[in-house]
Amino acid sequence: MHKRKMKVYVRGSCSNWIDVISGVLRGSVLGPLLFLIFVHDLPDWVRNSIKMFADDMKIWTKIASHDDAVSLQQDFDRLVQWSEKWLLKFNPIKCQVMHIGHKLSTSYTMKDGSEVTTLESTDKEKDLGIYIMKDLKCQEQCVQSVKKAQSVLAMIRRHKTNYQQTN
Repeated sequence: MHKRKMKVYVRGSCSNWIDVISGVLRGSVLGPLLFLIFVHDLPDWVRNSIKMFADDMKIWTKIASHDDAVSLQQDFDRLVQWSEKWLLKFNPIKCQVMHIGHKLSTSYTMKDGSEVTTLESTDKEKDLGIYIMKDLKCQEQCVQSVKKAQSVLAMIRRHKTNYQQTN
């Protein structure tokens, strides 16, 4: 943690900048715990279904009408409000939308400061090692599992050959 500075806002007043000489290290036990405490109220800001795991979040709803799409957009707007309140910004470029099983033409945006970013649509997403496809088929998961198995098998063959040569 080199050359980092911070200041504190309390009730509209702001301190001077000071050098940061300590903090929570990556890979620590305390870091994730503090993060979870920090974001514990985030689901209260969302009207549709939400699941959170570490620093990853999924929001979903059934889009049967234009009103459903408006409700989901309002959730994105509320998340931006939450992020502005707690000074923990979302990166809209890393946020994606997956349309599963509906034909309505929808798009969603997130505000980042004065810029409004249209969220990118995706056909597949890897979540906790599982590939979720727009069509809900498991073909990509099977392909990736076979690739990984072949890679492990190739490593075993190489090490077996090396072991036999040395003995």
